[in-house]
Amino acid sequence: MKLNAPISDLMTKNVVCVSPNQKIIDLKHIYEKQQFHHHIPVIENDNLIGMVSLIDFMRAIQNATLDDTEVVYHTLFVKDIMTENPVSMSENTPIKEVAEILAKGQFHSVVITKNNAVIGIVTTADLLRFFLSEN
Repeated sequence: MKLNAPISDLMTKNVVCVSPNQKIIDLKHIYEKQQFHHHIPVIENDNLIGMVSLIDFMRAIQNATLDDTEVVYHTLFVKDIMTENPVSMSENTPIKEVAEILAKGQFHSVVITKNNAVIGIVTTADLLRFFLSEN
């Protein structure tokens, strides 16, 4: 795979997304699954409106245990902790361009959209695996 190939060749498809009105207990259950990206797109009416990272989630729960009965899991909503207007790119964006954006270190994933609908996600880990496989 070459650096000018479209990011759609590399992105993770079938992205798990949440709505802004879901309680963060739903985020907890998503994060508890194995092999899960640490970034969860937030959609409303099928449009990308935000992003929740594992760090956002951890800050929100502070000293809570992992017990589902903790009050914080049932009082906070995704909209309370999400970052609005996350970076997104087109499925045709070259892999190199996505790598350059992520290499700046301001964030660790880019949502791939088509007409503002989430169709994929790419993380720094995805790009590392790509570069390692090229050698």
